[in-house]
Amino acid sequence: MSLADVLSTELRAAGVRDFSVDDTDRAAYTTDASLFRLVPQAIVFPHDEGDVSHTLAIARRLGVPITSRGAGTSIAGNAIGTGIVLDFSRHMNEVLALDPEAQSAWVQAGCIHAHLQAQARPHGLRFGPDPSTHTRCTIGGMIGNNACGPRALGYGRTGDNILALIVMLVDGTVVTLDDTDSSETFPRLHELVGSQLGTIRTNLGTFSRQVSGYGLESLLPENDFDLRRAFAGTEGTWGIVLAAKMRLVKDPTHTSAVVLGYEDMVAAAHDAPLLKGFPVAACEGLDSRMLDRVIETKGADAVPHLPEGGGWLVVELTGEDEAELVDETKRLIRESSALDSAVLGPQAAAEVWGIRADGAGLVSRTPDGRDAHAGWEDSAVPVEHLGDYLRDLMDLLTEHGLWGIPYGHFGDGCLHMRVDFPLEDPDGPEVMRTFMVAATKLVARYGGSVSGEHGDGRARSELLRLIYPPAVLDLFKEVKELFDPQYLLNPGVIVDPDALTESLRLTQLPLREELPGTLAMAYEGESAGFASAVHRCTGVGKCRADSADSGGVMCPTYQATRDEKHSTRGRARVLQEMVSGDLLDSSWQSPEVAEALDLCLSCKACGTECPTGTDMATYKAEVLYQSYKGRLRPMKHYSLGFLPQLARVITPLAPVVNRVSGLPGLTTVAKKLAGIDIRRSIPQFAATTFRQWWTTADSTPAEAEPRNSGAPGAGARAKTREVILFADSWSNHFAPRILAAAVAVLERAGVTVRVIDQTVCCGLPLISTGQLDAAKANLGATISALDATGNVPIVGVEPSCLATLKDDSQKLLADEASARVAARVQTFAQYLLSVGAELPRLDEVEALVQPHCHQSAIFGNAADKELLARTGAAAKFLGGCCGLAGNFGVEEGHYETSVAVAEVALLPALREQETLRNQETLRNRAPNAVGTGGAAGTGAVAGVGEPTRVVLADGYSCRTQIADLSDAQGVSLPELLAWGWSLEPTR
Repeated sequence: MSLADVLSTELRAAGVRDFSVDDTDRAAYTTDASLFRLVPQAIVFPHDEGDVSHTLAIARRLGVPITSRGAGTSIAGNAIGTGIVLDFSRHMNEVLALDPEAQSAWVQAGCIHAHLQAQARPHGLRFGPDPSTHTRCTIGGMIGNNACGPRALGYGRTGDNILALIVMLVDGTVVTLDDTDSSETFPRLHELVGSQLGTIRTNLGTFSRQVSGYGLESLLPENDFDLRRAFAGTEGTWGIVLAAKMRLVKDPTHTSAVVLGYEDMVAAAHDAPLLKGFPVAACEGLDSRMLDRVIETKGADAVPHLPEGGGWLVVELTGEDEAELVDETKRLIRESSALDSAVLGPQAAAEVWGIRADGAGLVSRTPDGRDAHAGWEDSAVPVEHLGDYLRDLMDLLTEHGLWGIPYGHFGDGCLHMRVDFPLEDPDGPEVMRTFMVAATKLVARYGGSVSGEHGDGRARSELLRLIYPPAVLDLFKEVKELFDPQYLLNPGVIVDPDALTESLRLTQLPLREELPGTLAMAYEGESAGFASAVHRCTGVGKCRADSADSGGVMCPTYQATRDEKHSTRGRARVLQEMVSGDLLDSSWQSPEVAEALDLCLSCKACGTECPTGTDMATYKAEVLYQSYKGRLRPMKHYSLGFLPQLARVITPLAPVVNRVSGLPGLTTVAKKLAGIDIRRSIPQFAATTFRQWWTTADSTPAEAEPRNSGAPGAGARAKTREVILFADSWSNHFAPRILAAAVAVLERAGVTVRVIDQTVCCGLPLISTGQLDAAKANLGATISALDATGNVPIVGVEPSCLATLKDDSQKLLADEASARVAARVQTFAQYLLSVGAELPRLDEVEALVQPHCHQSAIFGNAADKELLARTGAAAKFLGGCCGLAGNFGVEEGHYETSVAVAEVALLPALREQETLRNQETLRNRAPNAVGTGGAAGTGAVAGVGEPTRVVLADGYSCRTQIADLSDAQGVSLPELLAWGWSLEPTR
């Protein structure tokens, strides 16, 4: 019996409620955000102290290592192990109590930093330190690493903000550490520290970012033997933190964000000591090359205008007096050595801080596509030495033929970068070791630390011997053995460390022989195609963040399930095991891979929201293609993948088919045969398709001079522009009214509308089901037809189809025609704004907007927001996915997940809107009260002086989900604009 099986039996017998020894889960937990790979035997998701106690008892009895884990965002390899991994983020993640008067909060170890901030914010409070991973990192993880973040300059490190800890020691004893004297509880530790006061005072606590090793300076007499703070930075090697009482601070009344521009990052670093004389909460160094990466992936609009320079200091000043803060800001600019400067508004400042938060992902690849790795990403020196240290470090990189972009917490002397160690080369590990040793000797010369906030982990623990004398290392060992004599708690870290090149993910198990089959997709810039593409994920874990509140989408199924294997990162780890590891079979048909990918919605969000550009939708399509090549597929792939083609055949029989689809028994049988969940509705075919309407005998030919589609005198003008309207299959067969509304709006804007004659389809259902040969033929014909229309802009009404033309076509076809067509494709809103179209006034409209995932990922929603703002409509844009996602939510076995995804943002918003409608209806029930159907029959209710509430959803899937799961009916942007102009499309 394997150890995993033994642990399963033991954990079940002990009554541990949630654990896994499943290979898929174990693959997802093989690494964190680091370079290292260790395969765990079991993952436990404790509900409470009892589960932790039972698990620890089993670990002691069997001699199995145990590792605590929060969000797994550790860059140094602190959160992985070969035994049992305790993941606190699933269940033990609550804010237990928050006391606004005492400015404190009790939280469980797995509480997400952002969740604590959200609870504190209504009281005008915040938790001070905020790492770049604050949207997903846990407080327990922050304690483990003594995390800092940008605002540690103003609020201190995590350890400086601990008021009390509840800790389980390795023998199962639970202790509370607070401001009372702990010397009686830990007399041996107190005696040991007393015997080594000189060693501690000389070597530890010498500057704010000295995080390497144990923070024994907190145990000095002058620091009152503060064991709470000493626990910060122990990386789970002393005990298991169950809960913590954290200090909260008041949010500053006023803030000022100023950007100082310098010739380069070294010049910026030389100016960092200046900040000591100012009320600075944060100071970050930002390299211009990071912004270049953002522009490359998201466009120039994603980066606010910054002052001249090749490097910047981004400084946040705070104060209670606004006038004084303005004066301090001016003084900082005046006294700095900056070439240029700018004071940012709130929106621009938020954008810059967002770019900085994505730093670890943005610098993970060199400009020519090589991987840049963590390892030497967290060094720190006293800030007065930062400029000289950075200059020497950049020279050292050049000397070793390596590349890296520096950035980080310059105000604290802490420097981040990733380095392009050639780990795939035979001598790659030695190149890494040689540089790391040289860099450690360099940082030691400046009195620095190899870790400034990420901890030592497996990346740097071996290097401690180069910055501390033997007496310090011996002391670390003695302290470790007082707490953990059997070395069960996170072994290999800090004391008795693993070698820094041991267990490297990319070298321990190098790429196997290529998987069979010719790849269907193009993987631009990937040295080994699919095999290297899946290693693009570095584990920063942004896919685990609750991003819906801020308009994000990634990763819908993780938001619904809170299961690591259903995050983008978890899926990437499973795929990495398939191509590089020994835990799973090296096969496209791997059942573990199928399990991990099954709940991927192919929403495309990870392709753009993930800082490293991990594109799971493409990987899933490739895996489905390869795994079913030459094999019979599930019926749902045929029934849903070829639905657009089937629709063309069925349309002539639409009235009969629609009647038959309403027969419950027959419909249930048909759904089961087709692999469709019986709770899903069957779409009704239009009696007249858009193409039939477009080509009716009394229509105006597309090439002819246009006529006003609205009422006489409605503002028609001579048409001087033309556009290709892409009549997608969904809208053509199931919602032709939307395409007709688009025609009416475009013609009123003075645009000649053309619809190409060929019956074309983007082939998205074929792509999402992995039928890529058929998709390539289908999409190729479509691209050829569109390419033949010249340079006329291409617009459409279905975001998923437009995204396929813009994005998937270039991955699947990878030819010049697809690139030309992609450059011409615009959303409806983008096009109307580009031609300066006059817009209707919609001041009475309140729109709840569910953006389509594919539009959010490929085009963004800025144009839609601007257009609606110009109409006067009040628009609330939701984040998150609707949950249907094309064929995903329709397929049997996905219904519950689909609904759970909708519950993240969409369904709560719909219920809130319905509550408002009902309240307004009751208020306005009076003689002669006016009821309106709202925009295009939305069912909105408006009274005199009351708003018209609509649900705006351009995606066919989104409207279907809304109709299936609520009483609301979604409308599209063209319908809303046509309604605003009182247009009635006729032909």
